[in-house]
Amino acid sequence: MNLLELYCHVDDFYQQVAAHFEAGLVTDGKARRRRAGDLSTSEIMTILIHFHQSHYRTFKAYYTDHVQKHLRAEFPRLVGYARFVQLMPRVAALLYAYLTHLFGRCTGISFIDSTFLAVCDNRRIYQHTVFLGWATRGRGAMGWCFGFKLHLVVNDRGELLACCLTPANRADVKLLPKLAKHLFGKLFGDKGYLSQAAFEHLFQQGVQLITKLKSNMKNRLMPLSDKLLLRKRAIIESITDQLKNISQIEHTRHRSPLNFCVNVVCGLIAYCHQPKKPSLHLDARQLEAIAYP
Repeated sequence: MNLLELYCHVDDFYQQVAAHFEAGLVTDGKARRRRAGDLSTSEIMTILIHFHQSHYRTFKAYYTDHVQKHLRAEFPRLVGYARFVQLMPRVAALLYAYLTHLFGRCTGISFIDSTFLAVCDNRRIYQHTVFLGWATRGRGAMGWCFGFKLHLVVNDRGELLACCLTPANRADVKLLPKLAKHLFGKLFGDKGYLSQAAFEHLFQQGVQLITKLKSNMKNRLMPLSDKLLLRKRAIIESITDQLKNISQIEHTRHRSPLNFCVNVVCGLIAYCHQPKKPSLHLDARQLEAIAYP
């Protein structure tokens, strides 16, 4: 999707929700002037999303070296970099609404996983103040991390179905009821989601939770198709790898918690617009046979 197509898609969405969004804004009861800014809301959203589709690693370099030099014709009323950073929080709620608008549909086979988003080096935890009271320490397979956890649910086609951002010390299994609210069929996860209570709760909703067993647990019979699909959990790990290394959702240069959220949401949106996603390439007949044997 090129820049023009992205802007048209974003602007069409904004025109549909603009009236509802503005009606829900909280005011202090005082009459205020509401002048139109130099950049429209759709233009701000487009620039933020397009950064994650570019090859730039920092937003400042992208804005000053690319947008201000090469995209003047597309955005004739550009503002300075410092002013644009001030405008970013204004579109945070709209960006999240736009992300949910791009979610795929459940096919009966879903994968769930979480990944750490570090906000500073572990050696600077005691000096870090930007996310004071927000970020926490958490421990995963790669060691300790100070920051947040991004929880994702995807289908067999690599499309996002749900997402959630929590502090790094939040247990994965506690997010299961919320993330699996609109799912059906089978949900595959790692050992972090192993819980009998969670299994029974999801089973009542029509979702079968399938995970590997811990080494100290008794073995149990499992259909061959479920064992093979457990090995296909790499699909969601490939997605998190793309989000971190292509969309740049993780870095330690943030100076605002809200702009950190904007950066993560825009990275997810850029992934949703990606034409080729990791997929299992299953047809409808195969999906039905696996999800409802």
